[in-house]
Formats: sequence, structure tokens, C-alpha cells
Amino acid sequence: MGVGVLGVGHYVPTNIVTNSDLEKVVDTNDEWIRTRTGIEERRIAEDDMNTSDMAYHASLSAMEDAGVKPEDLDLILVATVTPDTPFPSISCMLQEKLGAWNAAAMDVSAACAGFMYGMITAKQFIETKVYKHVLVVGAEKLSKITDWTDRNTCVLFGDGAGAAVMGEVSEGKGILSFELGANGGGGKHLYQKDDGFITMNGREVFKFAVRQMPESSLNVIEKAGLQKEDVDYLVPHQANIRIMEAAMEKLGISEDRMAKVINKYGNNSSASIPMALSESVKDGKIKENDVIVLVGFGAGLTWGAVALRWGC
Repeated sequence: MGVGVLGVGHYVPTNIVTNSDLEKVVDTNDEWIRTRTGIEERRIAEDDMNTSDMAYHASLSAMEDAGVKPEDLDLILVATVTPDTPFPSISCMLQEKLGAWNAAAMDVSAACAGFMYGMITAKQFIETKVYKHVLVVGAEKLSKITDWTDRNTCVLFGDGAGAAVMGEVSEGKGILSFELGANGGGGKHLYQKDDGFITMNGREVFKFAVRQMPESSLNVIEKAGLQKEDVDYLVPHQANIRIMEAAMEKLGISEDRMAKVINKYGNNSSASIPMALSESVKDGKIKENDVIVLVGFGAGLTWGAVALRWGC
């Protein structure tokens, strides 16, 4: 028996904000943003749409894909840094919205690496047969903590949600290996200020990420007893195209074998990886028995990676 993904889903708001739109708000331009980040546009939620609403829509899609009903869920894990309120948790709000009354619920806070932490937490509960079906969600409304006068950060972030239902899969499939890590000493480089807005030392975060993402990707491949050549598809955190390409090149993967939605959605923090995974699956880019590496990093500083064989 393995532990893997039974179904995936994602949701993005309908409101599109392009680089050209941002040119009218701050001192920036489309070429500067595209060449340095790979972002062309991002989705921004309306004022009356909360993180829990986006989590709900993504979860419904994932549950439909998995063929799982609300009453089948045993645990709901939501990774987020932008909850509707400090409490109750998004996971409890989501339990109510779904009517998943049999499920325990808790939020996970590991910033952009949160979905990885959620996946591995789910794995432990399923592997030990405590729970059968775990819903793991990454959902963010980053627009509400973005300073739209700060050109260094406002061009980066967008809103959205991604979800996965996890459970038992056939032997040899599912999660083959994982790595989770943290370096609290780097927390000063990316954090939420007292005024509520994101602040980031872009140079330091870039240096960390461009080293850690490739390193973690190689580590989980080795732990799984695989070679780089065995990897069929890479799903990296969609933070910066140059960081993503560094991981891609380290694995020797061609661009068509890497999930890339950053151009459409920007950086969605904990929602980034599940959104990219869901879209890749629905576009037919990930197939049965494919070996996939998911890898991300975030504030904390945190990081995580998973090697898995796709399929049930």
C-alpha cells in the first residue's frame, strides 16, 4: 500500500490584473516584470471573496475528481498565510461549507511550502491507518496583505486555491520520498510587517531559493532510489521563472516537462504548487505511472519536496 493523490482541483478568481494595469499604479513596466519574474498577469479576488471561498471551490473540484463525498473525509488540512480571520481556522470554515462533519480540521502555516507540509502530514495519518481520506488545500488571498505602492512586491502575488484528496493507492505508487526543512534564521528576509503588508529582501530570498529548490529536488530523487533521468515531470513553486528554471536545469528536464502557470497566476504562496499540479493533470501533462517531483520554498524560511509516482 502506498499513499498518494486520488484527485486534484483548483480555483482562481475571474478578475485579471495585467502588468500593464500595474504600470498605472506603481513605477514599473511589463518588460521589467516579465524578464525578471516570468509573470504577465495575476488573479485578484473581489473584496467579498475570502480565502475560505476559494478553498471551497478548489476542494469541490478535487473531491469530484477523486470520487469522494464530504462524509468520506476524515481530516481537512489547509495551508495558508491569509486566513479569513485569525480564528476560527480556514479548515473549520471549509468543513462547514463542505458539510464534512466527520472530518477533523486544522490549518498549516509554512508559507509557500505549506502544501508540502500538508501533504506529508496527511501521509502520516493515512500510512498509520488513522485516517482514510485527507483533503489537503493550499489557499491564499495575498492581495489583502500586499502593499500596492511597493513595486518590489506588488508585481509578484496573486490569489487562488488548489486542493488534493489523499488516500491509499497501489503499491509502488504515491509518495516515494520527501524532504521538509526550515531555517528560522532566514525569517527576517520575508515576513509580514506590523502594518500587515508583506516585506521581502528579494536578493536574499532569491539566493536561498535558487540553491534550495534544486538541492531538495535531487535529495528526494536520491531518497526514492531513482536517477534524474527517471523524473517525468517537475512541479515547482511558482515564485520566479529563473528559480524554477534553475531546478529544471539541475534535473536535466526540458521546459515542456515542467509545470508553468506563473505567467498567468503569479506567486500564490501555498496555493502555487497544488494549482500548478491540478492544471497540469487536467491538461493531460501528467499521466499514469509518471514520476513527479513537487518542490517549494517559503517564508520561515521553509522548504519541502516530494517525489511521487502518479496514479491510484
